[in-house]
Amino acid sequence: MKVLVIAAHPDDEVLGCGATIAKHALRGDVVHVLILAEGITSRDLQPDREKRNYELSALAEVPREAAKILGAASVELHNFPDNRLDSCNLLDIVKVVEQAIDKHQPEIIYTHHRGDLNIDHCYVHQAVVTATRPLPNRSVKTLLFFEIASSTEWQTPYSAPIFAPNWFVDVSDTISLKLKALEAYQSEMRPWPHARSIIALEHLAHWRGATIGVEAAEAFMLGRNITH
Repeated sequence: MKVLVIAAHPDDEVLGCGATIAKHALRGDVVHVLILAEGITSRDLQPDREKRNYELSALAEVPREAAKILGAASVELHNFPDNRLDSCNLLDIVKVVEQAIDKHQPEIIYTHHRGDLNIDHCYVHQAVVTATRPLPNRSVKTLLFFEIASSTEWQTPYSAPIFAPNWFVDVSDTISLKLKALEAYQSEMRPWPHARSIIALEHLAHWRGATIGVEAAEAFMLGRNITH
């Protein structure tokens, strides 16, 4: 099976479905990762460009390290502005997604849930849904939306669609690889009890697992599934 994970920022691919990536890889599926925004330049009001360019260059190596831990075949990084995708033409984002789909011909795509608090997640979701229109002879059969700790659960009721998972992957054997990949993103992680801490992510995996009666799981919402 060919799999494509489409994420807004570096670390979203691991937060959202890192253990599932590892599970796909271990059973011989080919997993590619597409990251659209650079994920760092929104943090300063007046960023030092030279310093930020250095940080972006250094940060670019982290997704590759995480991908190696999880067994992903490739990582493609783009430079859309962090937390400013709403300032971009949606069609420009759609075209990048379409190019990745044409290149990799995935049967299954994992991406963001529409109701996340982070605006970039919402725009990536819309771009992916647009790019995966079920036209004749398209490769994509299954479209799944993941949750991102410190974004999905931080959205308030009635402000956006809630994340109500209806698709679960038993990752009892690969959750340790997800946690190891998160350690590669040390600069993005926060201390417990922050929602984006390694301890919190481990608790979430066990809770999602308990929901379906296994040791650990990752949860998704099904967007579309085409069977023949």
